[in-house]
Amino acid sequence: MAQKKLPESGMAQDALFAALTDMKKNDMQYQDGRTFSLIYNAGQDVIEIGRRAFAMYLVENGLSPFSFPSLKTMETEVISMVASLLNGGDGAVGNMTTGGTESILMAVKAARDRAHKKHPQITQPELIKAATTHPAFNKAAHYLGLKVVTAPVDKDFRMDADAVRDAITDNTIFICASAFTYPHGVVDPIEDISALAAERGIWFHTDACLGGFILPFVEQLGYDVPVFDFRAPGVTSMSCDLHKYGYCPKGASSVLYRNAADRLHQYYAFADFPGGVYGTPTMCGGRTGGPYAGAWAVMHYLGHDGYLRLAKQAMDTARKLQDGVRAIPGLDVLGAPHGTVFAMVGDNNHNIYAVSDFMTESGWFLEKQQMPASLHVTTSPYHAEVADQFLADLALAAKKAEGMDGSKLSQEAAMYGMMATMPDRALARDLALQFLNDLYKLESK
Repeated sequence: MAQKKLPESGMAQDALFAALTDMKKNDMQYQDGRTFSLIYNAGQDVIEIGRRAFAMYLVENGLSPFSFPSLKTMETEVISMVASLLNGGDGAVGNMTTGGTESILMAVKAARDRAHKKHPQITQPELIKAATTHPAFNKAAHYLGLKVVTAPVDKDFRMDADAVRDAITDNTIFICASAFTYPHGVVDPIEDISALAAERGIWFHTDACLGGFILPFVEQLGYDVPVFDFRAPGVTSMSCDLHKYGYCPKGASSVLYRNAADRLHQYYAFADFPGGVYGTPTMCGGRTGGPYAGAWAVMHYLGHDGYLRLAKQAMDTARKLQDGVRAIPGLDVLGAPHGTVFAMVGDNNHNIYAVSDFMTESGWFLEKQQMPASLHVTTSPYHAEVADQFLADLALAAKKAEGMDGSKLSQEAAMYGMMATMPDRALARDLALQFLNDLYKLESK
């Protein structure tokens, strides 16, 4: 179809925002608490604080800390607060990034460049991760030229430390583990695995993008949380998203290092450009100052007591939901989640994707997972308002799904189930790539 062209004349403001409002009507409605991923809702007051601060710095450019020193002040203060929360000590440093993927990419880049300098004999560097570790590490390895070695997980879906020991070779330069994993909400045995890395002088990274801003408060509430942060001596770097359980506006994550010497390998500088010396701490050059201001404002608005209160609300709700799922015939929770994220599965007589279809019909949004087939639940404080209705609708959905075969699944569920069970994973990947290529086409009107 023909490309869309700029309008000949500009739109009036009323018409412009009416068009945006109309365009948004089919988006997922997170305000009613019926979605269990993508959105981390701590209440409208928190959202408005982030929105106001973000808007104040919409035009300012994070590329130049000399032109906008307030952005540098906010970034360094945010990083210091996060490092303190994660027991980084006075020497810990870091930077804000646009999201968890960029944080992870920066840590892998720093480890790779340190290895180039310290171990030039390694020409085929390797990265060890688990199958449950976020694919952003696979993406980073793809971009940066590392080979990925995948370690198995145990019966509780935690990374197997003995398998990691067996996987280490002379080419291993990076090992990572999760706190907590996205699929199942468990904290890997980070003390043990990071100790293995330290024995060999290998960089170890804790991916706390999901759990980093809630696990410290969950621990303070008295729950059993395995050591995952800089208290483990072998941890070299960490990633922690602020726009997840930090409840900050999207575009705010952090990458942290035990010391500034390791962070130095993250940076890039080019001194021979006629336009001046070019240097950037992270992947992005120019970026709005909004995420800096939004994160700084929300963190100061909530404070320690506010985050502790929200963590209690989220954990109480998550445990209520998990107990409720286990009480529904045919459904169960995978593993032993350490926090507010978990996965639910069905038995042989309850196709979990069919359950998902019926929940969708009732207005709930649950992401589908695979290996094994399951549904993902990320619990926010706001879900306390809808937990009872969710469990009632889930029990009804499970009853409806009892004995259903795959022929009655929705097209989306059937497609996902087919791709999840394809033995040729390269073919599944190619189908996903083609799907993306087709997805981002201009829609016909």
